[in-house]
This record gives sequence, structure tokens and C-alpha cells, in this order.
Amino acid sequence: MIEEYGKMAAHILPFEPESKIRVMFMDEAAFGRISDPSRCWAPLGVRPEVPSQIVREYIQLYGAVDPYYGDDFYLVMPKCDTEMTNIYLGELSKQFANDYILLGIDNAGWHISKDMVIPENIRLFYLPARTPEMNPAEQIWKEIRKIGFKNKLFKSIKDVANKLCEVISSLSFELIKSITGRDWILSLF
Repeated sequence: MIEEYGKMAAHILPFEPESKIRVMFMDEAAFGRISDPSRCWAPLGVRPEVPSQIVREYIQLYGAVDPYYGDDFYLVMPKCDTEMTNIYLGELSKQFANDYILLGIDNAGWHISKDMVIPENIRLFYLPARTPEMNPAEQIWKEIRKIGFKNKLFKSIKDVANKLCEVISSLSFELIKSITGRDWILSLF
């Protein structure tokens, strides 16, 4: 049975035998200038002061994670729509050009649009509706917010983008695997 599947996969996948088959998960998250006041440590008897602002200005972070290898890929985008998703998929495809990617995504309107352009080395699979807990990329957003956005104010949306780039550059393979490597995903390998 396994030998038959291997022959079938070799016939379907137009890639070299040394190419990796990756199972990745993609999502988008908004980051902006509305502050996120959170608990913080302070000496006994000291009440911490946390700055706060409400400025409704956002950018979107598109990201995909590979729970097995710990690889990730992000793009900061101005909005979420089919056009931005197509750009992201094209860049993800280039980043992992020698690999075949099975990409898990949610059912957002721009993910199911007839105008989606899916690169040759990417195949999409859709997660059940209203199940963000099944998408390990969702947990990365929590980590990024914890590392770089807790109790912070930003003077401009460019500062938000710079902080995003700083934080995602600091994420290690091991951290990504520890956050996203769920048993049901790792059992596939």
C-alpha cells in the first residue's frame, strides 16, 4: 500500500526526490496603534503605569508556519484581500521553491475567492469553519504580541511595521516548533 502511494505521489508531484513535502499553516493578523494594556511585574507596593492610546490604524501580518521543521515566512501587508493573499502565496512559493507545500488555511472570503492564484508548488487544504484552535499559526500571533506589543505605544504605523519585523526576526525554529508542533500534526510525519 505504501509503495503504491509513493508511486502515485511521484507521478502527481513534479518535484525532485530530495524536495521536502511541507505541511504549513497560514493566517493573517491585524497589528495597529491601539495599545494592549496587560499585566506586568512591579515591586510590592508599586502600582505600574501603563501608557494607553486608541488610534485605529492597522497593518496586516500574513504568516505561514511549518510545525515540523520550525520554518516560517511573513509579509507585512496593508490589508487582507484576495490580491494581498495572491502576493503572499507567490512569495511563499518562491521562499520554498524546491519544496511542495500543503497549506492549511481558514475559510476567509479572500481564501475561497475564484480570483485566487495558487502557485504550482502549493496545494491548499481548508480547516473547518470557526475553528481557530486548529490553526497553529494563530498561536504565533499571541507570541508576537507578547514579545513586542505588550504595554507599548507606537507613534506611527511604520513603527508598528518595524517592531513586527524585529519580533519575527527573533523567532527561532525551536520556538516555532514548540508553539505550533501539535501531536495531531506531528503524527503525520
